[in-house]
Amino acid sequence: MQPLADLIRPDSLDSYIGQTHLVGDNAPLKKVIETGNLHSLIFWGPPGCGKTTLAKILARSVGADFHILSAVSAKKDDIKRILESKEKGSKTVLFLDEIHRFNKSQQDFLLPYVEDGTLILIGATTENPSFEVIGPLLSRCHVYVLKPLEVSELSHLLTHAASELKVKLDKAALEFLSTYASGDGRKAINVLESAHSLYGNKLTKDHILSTLQSPYLRYDQAGEEHYDTISAFIKSMRASQVDSALYYLARMVAAGEDPLFIARRMVIFASEDIGVAVPTALVVANAVFRACETIGYPECQLNLAEGVVYLANCKKSRAANDAFFAAMEDVKKYGNLPIPLKVRNAPTKLMKNLGYGSGYNMRDTESFLPDKIKNNKYYKED
Repeated sequence: MQPLADLIRPDSLDSYIGQTHLVGDNAPLKKVIETGNLHSLIFWGPPGCGKTTLAKILARSVGADFHILSAVSAKKDDIKRILESKEKGSKTVLFLDEIHRFNKSQQDFLLPYVEDGTLILIGATTENPSFEVIGPLLSRCHVYVLKPLEVSELSHLLTHAASELKVKLDKAALEFLSTYASGDGRKAINVLESAHSLYGNKLTKDHILSTLQSPYLRYDQAGEEHYDTISAFIKSMRASQVDSALYYLARMVAAGEDPLFIARRMVIFASEDIGVAVPTALVVANAVFRACETIGYPECQLNLAEGVVYLANCKKSRAANDAFFAAMEDVKKYGNLPIPLKVRNAPTKLMKNLGYGSGYNMRDTESFLPDKIKNNKYYKED
């Protein structure tokens, strides 16, 4: 039986849902279809936002042969077979799903065919392509950022899917599933299809909840969502926004993030952002790390929460952090400048005769910095 997601997949922009910034009036991909001038491109966006569907619509609009490969399993021979089957003068679109999983050698192999136009490449990725796609290939593709579907767009999609299934989805179920899917159209459709197979043609919110065996958050611990969440977490503590910091902590905990990863970031934060303003912050952060190391989930989530509240409420100072990196800049700029003789080590008579250690005074107010930078000031109190 054909999956519901394939059954309702649109074949033109007229029925495509979402990404209005790309396919709306005067938007770039709408212009591609109007002009027929399809170029190699990369779709960067979260799961279920319509990357595959949009690629198929674009290929169809310019009359191109459409081939799909998954970078997870595809090999060079798969690309060779597509090239061998290509008719002279025809347009061929290669949709490479999860292009970030193609290694450098595979991307190098693909490059000349993209360069000379033999293949029109449409790559799809959930990861930042500037990190995962080689420079020469990336420079020959325009990157388009796709967004998660809005709740209203998911509601529209689910209403259409329910109609196709001849399912009556009550208002509460529709609202819940539209929110639950977190912008992922594929997830929403799959849950609806599963609920239909389990509970028939009249579905309530309780049916949807029963279909979902456990809460699920989209959170790839090696992907962008992971880094976006920890970034929001740190920035919330930095701004002393306790509620925001606790929310992002809860998201990480709910998704099963390693508590030691979170605690390590808190230890770093205590030195980087609080520093000398509240020296005990580092002690508290280290205590949280130790507690997580000793206890683990689920109990250590409370240690994390208490630590977050404390750190977020602390007075902040980056003075020590900024001073250190200013000093590091001088080290990089000037290299190992000569250390003043009076603060050099003098373990031998020869060294003492050469003036090592001569004139040293432990309470000296004259700078001990090398002569070239002796007037530099790194540490500035807030």
